[in-house]
Amino acid sequence: MQKQLSTKELNDIVQWDVKNWAKCLDFWNENADLSSKKKVLAIGEREGGMSLYFALHGHEVICSDYNEMPDTTKKMHESYGVSELITYQKIDAKAIALESESVDVVLFKSVIGALGNANDQAQAFDEIYRVLKPNGILLFAENLEGSGLHKFLRKKFVKWGERWRYITESEIVGWNSKYTAHATKSYGVTALFGRSEKQRKFLAHIDTALNPITPRKWRYILFGVFKK
Repeated sequence: MQKQLSTKELNDIVQWDVKNWAKCLDFWNENADLSSKKKVLAIGEREGGMSLYFALHGHEVICSDYNEMPDTTKKMHESYGVSELITYQKIDAKAIALESESVDVVLFKSVIGALGNANDQAQAFDEIYRVLKPNGILLFAENLEGSGLHKFLRKKFVKWGERWRYITESEIVGWNSKYTAHATKSYGVTALFGRSEKQRKFLAHIDTALNPITPRKWRYILFGVFKK
């Protein structure tokens, strides 16, 4: 599942810190078979970017969020001509209003931290596992705790930094121990410090060089593919 994306498409799909977070798309395609049409549940999709990506590749997508979906998201999907592949649903990740074993893929990007505490985060992963069909796939890109400097600057400069609970790689693997196979990759050190998308794009070039030589615990994004 590899459609060549334009700059506009990539920006609408990934939305912010695009150069670093977009690497999740290659990682998912390398580690999951997404070649045939799937029924996909996209969680935490207020802007609808990941739903757009999967609809562009011909998948049937439930675009969901805890709140009502804004009209701007629906209009964006309409502009790409994929509305017939997307339905919209208000869904709480901790209590997913779908039948058990009803979807082929569950995906999210930067969602779990918003739940704010470890119990709710673990419950959300239990719900994701429940709604996935046998051999179903969980795809995610999520914020990691990162280094001590990341933690300090988030609390000081990010308006939701105090209430967002950033996770560790070991936590997310532990919560998902029931899966038969998994692959993860951590990425990014400096781009998080950019105050504009232009700055983040510049710093992402530095991350390309730094990522192979920095400790995993310094990185601020985790990509994952878990197979039920």
